[in-house]
Amino acid sequence: KAGKTQEQIDRLELKDDVLIRQNGNPTYFAADIAYHRNKLVDRGFDKAIDVWGADHHGHVARLKGALEAIGIDSSRLDVVLMQLVNLMKDGEPVRMSKRTGNAVTLVDLLDEVPIDAARFFFNMREPGSTIDFDLGLAVKEDSQNPVYYCQYANARICSILRKMKEEGIEPRDCTEEELMLLNAPEERELIRHLSALTDEIITAAKDYDPARITRYAVTLATLFHKF
Repeated sequence: KAGKTQEQIDRLELKDDVLIRQNGNPTYFAADIAYHRNKLVDRGFDKAIDVWGADHHGHVARLKGALEAIGIDSSRLDVVLMQLVNLMKDGEPVRMSKRTGNAVTLVDLLDEVPIDAARFFFNMREPGSTIDFDLGLAVKEDSQNPVYYCQYANARICSILRKMKEEGIEPRDCTEEELMLLNAPEERELIRHLSALTDEIITAAKDYDPARITRYAVTLATLFHKF
């Protein structure tokens, strides 16, 4: 196997995977290997980040092993495994099956819910968690819908800033004396949460978990709506 010893074969978890079909065409696995070599060697990227469905988890080790076999450090490949999405309607799951033709495409979904709601709901859970996408909740315009809840908080904030501008008040940094006046528990809690934004962004990027920002926004809206 490409000059590898049995010890190396075992360590790299190499198997007798077919790379070229009998008709001479490459398999999907061969194409995967070629793609990652092109990206990490020919095009010189430092890292490749793949987003796969959780049902492909068994493919991670063999692809990393294949990269090691052709001289590429497999730590340069990170794979984010996404769990499935359960579509719910009226409290019942929407059954999906490719075999019965009852599959729901993203285009179909966007006929039912606004695009901003779709983006928000898909990004409310970390990659390893299953998403229950409630079609009814996604189109509600009340506080039960986290998208509307956050949008309403933004609208209130913009209204305050607009009112300040109308009255000739310019935003500025507070003095120490003014900050001391913000001593109510809900005020301090909101300030602490606002101060954590930079760390949340850094952690979300490091962990490949953009849903942290969605969760941060929902908590921020909750704290703001206390006023």
